[in-house]
Amino acid sequence: MTRQDRLAALNALADERILILDGAMGTEIQNRKLVEADYRGERFADWGQALGGNNDLLNLTQPDIVREIHADYFAAGADAVETNTFSATSIAQADYAMEELAPEIAAEGARLAREAADAAEADTGEPKVVWGAIGPTNRTLSLSPNVEDPGYRAVTFDEVRDAYAEQVEAMAPFVDFFLIETIFDTLNAKAAIKAVLDLRRAGTVPGDIPIVLSGTITDASGRTLSGQTTEAFYNAVRHACPWAVGLNCALGAEELRPYVQALHRVAECKVLAYPNAGLPNAFGEYDQGPGEMAGLVKEWAEQGYLNMLGGCCGTTPDHIRAIAAAAKGGTPRKPIEREAAMRLSGLEPFELA
Repeated sequence: MTRQDRLAALNALADERILILDGAMGTEIQNRKLVEADYRGERFADWGQALGGNNDLLNLTQPDIVREIHADYFAAGADAVETNTFSATSIAQADYAMEELAPEIAAEGARLAREAADAAEADTGEPKVVWGAIGPTNRTLSLSPNVEDPGYRAVTFDEVRDAYAEQVEAMAPFVDFFLIETIFDTLNAKAAIKAVLDLRRAGTVPGDIPIVLSGTITDASGRTLSGQTTEAFYNAVRHACPWAVGLNCALGAEELRPYVQALHRVAECKVLAYPNAGLPNAFGEYDQGPGEMAGLVKEWAEQGYLNMLGGCCGTTPDHIRAIAAAAKGGTPRKPIEREAAMRLSGLEPFELA
């Protein structure tokens, strides 16, 4: 299928049932017990600093593993997978002195996902789509990293925008969507949105690749790290006309429920959620099994709160298989129509009809 055909077919499926996103790439990589030499491969055997934990680098050094993980999620019932490119920006790769490799890492991550998607599509006859994962980077534009200087920023908006533009352009030939995800700082997300919109206007990337946005509620306060409520976050990004908006990471399904409901009440587009497998234990591990997690999100599907379900930290193909089964009887959410109004956002939403 062409990208346009896949999108049309996916939209048709979305009217019939709840779509399924994949689970955690990082968890599956951890389960393979890779060591430093695996991350380095032959190409980076003599690199001057440690590379263990740079999961995106595996696109270059262990492509078969990355492709296999994507294939496992498709086999578990996923309609879409996220590229292994969460940190494929020059800003994030600076931790490994690999800034110049970021575009290659991004392009290869997208290509590997495309190969797995094309194979799954050929096997099933259903659309299998690739979401180009764009993470928040390890810098924040809204908060100072220096408690003694609140006005200090480690990066500028333009620097973040340029880093995202480089990543987006590298992934564009292979992806069906751009997924700006795990948004803890809405200003970072705005830089990513601007990168996509600027490249569209310039004709550098196709204008028909939709944007998906997924925020992160960091704790029981119900706010992002930069302080916004769910509704305020939505108001801040709705100008991007996303195909879907959702929430992922930080919280398990039980804790995320009220914020998914909040998006359900206000979103004029599709809604997605991919929570963690519960909250991390004292060792930073996730104990919630596939059955328990699927039981929690099943209610969301039955109540018509969303259009797409998946998993974040701690989830595996077994979790996605269970979630797909639980979502089968669900009712896809219909985007709401809202009367025209001025809708603004600070830390709280504001509406002037």
